Amino acid sequence: MTDRLRHYLQAYTSAAPLATFRVAFGVLVLASVVRFWAKGWIEELYLQPKFFFSYYGFEWVKPLGTYTYGLFVVCGLCALLLTLGWWYRTAAVGLFVSFTYIELMDKSTYLNHYYFVSLAAFLLVLLPAGRFFSVDAHLDPARWRSQVPRWTVDALRLLVGIVYCYAGLAKLNSDWLGQAMPLRIWLPAKNDLWLVGPLFNHVWVAYAFSWFGAFYDLTVPFFLLYRPTRAWAYAAVVVFHILTAVLFPIGMFPYVMIVAALVFFPADAHVRTLARLRRWVLRTPTLPRLAQPLVYAPRTRQVLLLVLGVFFVVQLLLPFRYLLYPRELFWTEEGYRFSWRVMLMEKMGQVQFKVVDGVTGRARLVNNYEHLSVLQEKMMSTQPDMLVQFAHYLRDYYARRGVQNPKVYADAYVSLNGRLGKSFIDPTVDLARVTDDLRPKPWILPFDDEITGL
Repeated sequence: MTDRLRHYLQAYTSAAPLATFRVAFGVLVLASVVRFWAKGWIEELYLQPKFFFSYYGFEWVKPLGTYTYGLFVVCGLCALLLTLGWWYRTAAVGLFVSFTYIELMDKSTYLNHYYFVSLAAFLLVLLPAGRFFSVDAHLDPARWRSQVPRWTVDALRLLVGIVYCYAGLAKLNSDWLGQAMPLRIWLPAKNDLWLVGPLFNHVWVAYAFSWFGAFYDLTVPFFLLYRPTRAWAYAAVVVFHILTAVLFPIGMFPYVMIVAALVFFPADAHVRTLARLRRWVLRTPTLPRLAQPLVYAPRTRQVLLLVLGVFFVVQLLLPFRYLLYPRELFWTEEGYRFSWRVMLMEKMGQVQFKVVDGVTGRARLVNNYEHLSVLQEKMMSTQPDMLVQFAHYLRDYYARRGVQNPKVYADAYVSLNGRLGKSFIDPTVDLARVTDDLRPKPWILPFDDEITGL
C-alpha cells in the first residue's frame, strides 16, 4: 500500500454529507412508493397480469398476490425510518431487500433509476449514514459521530460519477451524435409546450440537445468535484433534469439525480443545511459538541473496503459485458440492461405468436392482451429474452388445455430509431424449445445496418 493511499484511507471528513444524502434519498423513495400506490400501479402492474417476466437467476422472485401491498408498505416504512435515522441499519437492509424485490418481480418495469435506488440502498447498508443527525444518535448519544472516514462519502460520489460517465459514454454512438436519434423523433412531439415548443420542430435543436447531453454526462461529475465550477455545475444539474422531467415521462429519475448530486458539495454546506433543518423541525438550536470520529476496528474496516471494492469493480465492468456478444447491441439488447444506457432508443415492435399442436398440426393465433398488460406487451415485443419467456408460458398454458407437444412461433417486426420496421427473429424457430439463458441468441435476425461507437 502506497503512502498516498494509506493517508487517504486514514483521512476523515464530516458525517453531514452522508446524513443529507440519507434524508433526501429516504424522502424521495417514500414519495415514489406513495406515488406508485396512489396511481394504482401496484394493481395494474403486479396483480392484474397473468404472467410476469423474471430476471435470469431470479425466477423465484414473484409478486405476492394481495400481499404485494404489504411489500410496498414495508418499503415505504423502511424509507421513512431511513429518513429519520431510526433503527438505521435495519431500515437500510429492509429498504434494499424490499425495493430490490419489487424491482425484480417483473422485467418489463425495468428503469435505470430503480437500479440506482437498489445500488444506493445497498451502499447505505454499509455506510455510517445513521451516526449523525438521526433519531438513533439522539436516543443513544454514544452512537453519535461527527466525523467519518473520507472513503465512506466518496463511495456515494463514485457511484453517482459512474452513472453519469457511463451514460455519457453510451451516447458516443453514430445514432445519437450523427443522427440526433431518437431526439429527432421525441422533441417534435413536445412542440405544444409554452414558449419553447416551436423550437423542437427544428432538427438543429435535436442535434444541440444530443451533443450537449453527451458533454453534460461525461463532464458534470468532474465539474461538481472542482470547487470553482461546483455551483454552476449543480445549477446545470437542476436545469438539465427539470427539463428532462418536463419533456419525457421518466418518473422520479430526474429528482433522484438532483438529490444525489448534493453529495459533491463540501461538508460545511451540509452542516449548515442540517443545522437549519434542525431549527426548522425541532425549533431548537444545534448544540456545539466536540468532534468525534468514527473509528472502525481493523477487521471491520478491511471487510467494508473489500465489499466496496468488489461492488465497484462489478459496477465498472458490468456495462461492458455487451462486448461478449457478437451483434449490434441496440438491436439484440444482449447486455443492455444495468449499463446506464439512458433514453438512447426509440424502438417499436409488434409480435404475433402462433401455437401449433405437435401431433395434429392445428395452429392457433394468440391474443397477447389476454395474458399481458399493455406495458408488458410493449416491452416484450422488442426484447428477445422476454419473447422466449412468454413463449415458454404459452407452451405450458396450452399444454394444460390439451394441446399436445405445443410448438410456439413468433412473427416479430421491429423499428429502431426511425428505421423501417423489419423482421426481428426467425419465425421458423420453435421458441418453446429455446433455452432462456445468457448465451448469444442466433435466432435473432441480422440488423443489416451499423451503429458505430460505444
